[in-house]
Amino acid sequence: MTAPSTFGLSTEARNLQWLLSNLVEEVPGVHSVTVVSSDGLMLLSSDPGHQSAPTEARKEGPRGSSADLATIVSGIGSLTIGAAKLMEGGGVKQTMVAMEDGSVFVMSISDGSLLGVHATPDCDMSVVAYHMALFVGRAGHVLTPELRSELRKSMESAQ
Repeated sequence: MTAPSTFGLSTEARNLQWLLSNLVEEVPGVHSVTVVSSDGLMLLSSDPGHQSAPTEARKEGPRGSSADLATIVSGIGSLTIGAAKLMEGGGVKQTMVAMEDGSVFVMSISDGSLLGVHATPDCDMSVVAYHMALFVGRAGHVLTPELRSELRKSMESAQ
């Protein structure tokens, strides 16, 4: 994984990017990670430099780009929130989709943002969930409106 540029970012934004990169590098089976705002915009990505990479070049992530993972995470988040409301199940904490050739995990962050992880089908789900919970615990209190705005601008300039 190529480290994303953190030039010009605040300390909080650099720390969140470091935590995200660390999640990919240290948790076995994790391909890519993204944070999506409550309105569906990508705030952080484990590989923002690959947002428009050709399909053939990406062997491990979802087809196309890290933006695809953000779109998937946003859609899954919306679907599960709607389902929880219909079933009067309360707030959605985590969603996991197991597929033949991969897994997608989505976890709520306190401000309505979502953490999404794309992993191998044989990953240790409990380890992935544990590390996601650590990220959410560390990121939830610092994702202020100002930081979300900074992260959006950073993602827009990277495209």
